[in-house]
Amino acid sequence: MQERIAPLIDARAAGRQLIVPTRRTPPTGEPRDKLQRPLRDLRISVTDRCNFRCNYCMPKEVFDKRYKYLPHSSLLTFEEIARIAAAFSQHGVRKIRLTGGEPLLRKNLDRLVEQLAQLSTPAGNPLELTLTTNASLLATKAAELKAAGLSRVNISLDALDDATFRRMNDVGFPVSKVLAGIEAAQTVGFSRIKVNMVVKRGTNDHEVIPMARYFYGTGVTLRFIEYMDVGATNGWLMSEVLPSSEVISRIQATLPLVPLPPANDGETAVRWGYTDGAGRYDPALGEIGVISSVTRAFCGDCNRIRLSTDGKLYLCLYASQGWDLTRLLRAGKSDVDLAAAIATLWEQRSDRYSELRGMTGPAIEKTARRIEMSYIGG
Repeated sequence: MQERIAPLIDARAAGRQLIVPTRRTPPTGEPRDKLQRPLRDLRISVTDRCNFRCNYCMPKEVFDKRYKYLPHSSLLTFEEIARIAAAFSQHGVRKIRLTGGEPLLRKNLDRLVEQLAQLSTPAGNPLELTLTTNASLLATKAAELKAAGLSRVNISLDALDDATFRRMNDVGFPVSKVLAGIEAAQTVGFSRIKVNMVVKRGTNDHEVIPMARYFYGTGVTLRFIEYMDVGATNGWLMSEVLPSSEVISRIQATLPLVPLPPANDGETAVRWGYTDGAGRYDPALGEIGVISSVTRAFCGDCNRIRLSTDGKLYLCLYASQGWDLTRLLRAGKSDVDLAAAIATLWEQRSDRYSELRGMTGPAIEKTARRIEMSYIGG
């Protein structure tokens, strides 16, 4: 029997110094890392707090009443976040995702959305501005977020069965309020809503088919995510991973599917569409996605970078250390300096944790303590 290990660690203070290069060239919109991957997606954590205690992310035995969250003075201000995001937009970022923790716990988040909605790519196109949320507060905030310029919402929902859902969030939160949040988002005009389900074998995998049936034909895209070995506190076991291939097999037996092409470069989800009576994809019935974060590495075209709520940049979800951007911001460096430092960092990037894990197996697990997903966002 495999042993669960949930060490108590805090790697938030770790941060390497970002260097401003002597020669500062204007942003080209096309920086490439060492594996020739472009920079397209910026994920911004606006808080390290969450009102759920899902055991795959913020287990209660670690994130209890004694846990010390970041003090308010350490958090990036909305103005600082907007300034950083503007620099990234000039480097080719096309999508910004606001995450947490639970981002809707950050007060006046719609004001940040308003600022970010003003940004554009070097070609003058608006950025896609998205939000990942557990939807516990979405019913009351959907309208103001839409009015502020938010493009889209991703909603975390791991079960429809209320008892299962309450066990997984570990705070007794009812599934009905999450469903009300989804309904509110649809009512105020959000389209292309995505619902993300983390699947753990033996915990909620019996909910795969009920979830698929519930969102079938609703216009909501359901995505199944393999239970990931992120951070160091969730007691991850490979035996609890339900491979995406098995998820597809289960659904296919009830609701026929056909594979669909990627919608965007660097997309993490493999798309499958529901079919009509003739076996053809029917957009009216919708689609699902599977994110095979464990069994099928997608490092090769990863174009994402993450900004923690206290201003550190992480080049990989499985990183063990970040790069301190706050120090440059609060030392009075210019926008040109910030952009140059960001480009230099990206051009040095060679991270491909999942691919290496697939080649070397458990040996890579011992290399470093990885940062928690609740700190840098998913």
